[in-house]
Amino acid sequence: MGPPSPIRELRSRIAPYFAPPFFPVHLRNIPSHPEFRDTPTTTWRIGSAAVTAQLVKHPGPTVGYRVEENGAALAYLPDHEPALGSDLSTVEAEWISGFALAEGAAVLLHDAQYTQEEYVERVGWGHSSTEDVSDVRRQGRLSKRLVLFHHDPLHTDEQLERIFARANELKASGDAEVELAREGMTFEL
Repeated sequence: MGPPSPIRELRSRIAPYFAPPFFPVHLRNIPSHPEFRDTPTTTWRIGSAAVTAQLVKHPGPTVGYRVEENGAALAYLPDHEPALGSDLSTVEAEWISGFALAEGAAVLLHDAQYTQEEYVERVGWGHSSTEDVSDVRRQGRLSKRLVLFHHDPLHTDEQLERIFARANELKASGDAEVELAREGMTFEL
């Protein structure tokens, strides 16, 4: 019997993250046959779009993405804790996790799991507060849309509306839309 295949080895490394308590379904129970590949360290193309990936701050391995096409960009930062307990408004932008992906993006989809009060009790869990997302947006000089997602599953619709209101309070004058993500959303750049 030879050495394990790279795919089998990768599956065995990823499988624990697709199991309780991190995920409700075991990887072996997924009816499809997902293919796992390492994320390239350089920008690559999918059709006419350029895709860039970078590791972002999270206790487990997590990647954020930037997709660019026709001079416009969308940044996607899931499971992201850029502050890790610090005040992002006092940090140079280049030192903020995910900054290079978010900078100048027309649309930023960003983890916004906690209120500031909740975040204080969850520093290091790998998720952002509404205030931190607003600071990332401000530091990244984002111009058009901030879409808050990765909502805490225990939050009610009323709590999400309060998070939405707080995000709108925090935006600078001239900043455009803040939205709560919802199933089926589409984005035009």
